[in-house]
This record gives sequence, C-alpha cells and structure tokens, in this order.
Amino acid sequence: SLDEDAEAKRVAFVRQQFGGTSPGLEQYTTAVLFRDLWLRPDLAPRDRSLVTVSALIANGQVAQMPYHLNRAMDNGLTQEQAGEVIAHLAFYAGWPNAFSALPVARDVFAKRAR
Repeated sequence: SLDEDAEAKRVAFVRQQFGGTSPGLEQYTTAVLFRDLWLRPDLAPRDRSLVTVSALIANGQVAQMPYHLNRAMDNGLTQEQAGEVIAHLAFYAGWPNAFSALPVARDVFAKRAR
C-alpha cells in the first residue's frame, strides 16, 4: 500500500508548485493520477513506479525522473534494481535514453544517501 505521509507531501508539493499555474492539471494529478490510478489493486505501488520510471526513460523525459525515481525507491525499488532497469532499457529504448537517465539516477542516489 502507499505511504500516506509520503503521498500527502507529494500532493502538497504539486499544489504549491503548480496549483496556481494550472489548477485543473493540479486537480487531475492529485485526485485522479495520485489517488484513483495509484490505488488500483492489480499492480503494487513498486510495480507502478517501475512502469512509470521505465516509460520516462524510454521517452527521454529525464526531467521528471527525480520525482518518480524517488517515489519508486520510497515504494521499495532498490538502487541496484534501478540501475538494472536502466541497463535493460538500453536495449529496448536505446543507449542515448539510458545514458541520459544515468546522471539523474546518480544524483537521486547521492541525495538519498545523505
């Protein structure tokens, strides 16, 4: 199950950062995406996070990676597993996308180690 404290912090962050710019997108993000989708029972939060991080890497959307990789690790993904995901994706999503993800992952790992 999702960590309610961590989810409350995520909702507050999205509201603070983006609510004034696009209230509609903030509402869809916090109510539909964070609640309805992430609480569906057929995938565990760790698995949903793994799918999300993989999709971001495959699409070259590394700007969104810190948020989602942290969430994945909060949901149980280990640093070793994250590294293996990036290596695996190099074959399916391309070396440039995998190598673009590496510095982002390294930064997330370093910040979490502090």
